[in-house]
Amino acid sequence: MLDISPLLMVVTLVIFLFLLVWLNNKLYKPLLEFMDSRDATIARDMKEASSVGGSSEELIVKANANINNAKATAAKIRNDAIEEGKQKSLEAISKKQSELEKSYDEFMARLAKEKEELKNSLVSHIPEIKESLSSKFAQL
Repeated sequence: MLDISPLLMVVTLVIFLFLLVWLNNKLYKPLLEFMDSRDATIARDMKEASSVGGSSEELIVKANANINNAKATAAKIRNDAIEEGKQKSLEAISKKQSELEKSYDEFMARLAKEKEELKNSLVSHIPEIKESLSSKFAQL
């Protein structure tokens, strides 16, 4: 039946203890050290990430301030350009109006002169016109 051999039990116990010590030194200790260093690295990275997150919020605030400043500057430049354009167009309009008024005055002066010349011409031809009219009436 079953025989219990004390020598076999002792040898098995010695091999078991030897394997336990050897695996502890070669496998478990390095594995535990690696896991501890990994946990420490993760904790350090989390701390750095939270500090970077805080500084990134500051950077976002600064970036938004810069964007707002740029928008304000762009609006000012745009308004200045619009005002300058309005000023130039008003100057051009007033210049064109003065040119048109001068041209209108010259036209009116020529018109008045031509009117006077026409009137003088008609006055000088009145006797001829009377004579022509009277001859026409005589023929009727």
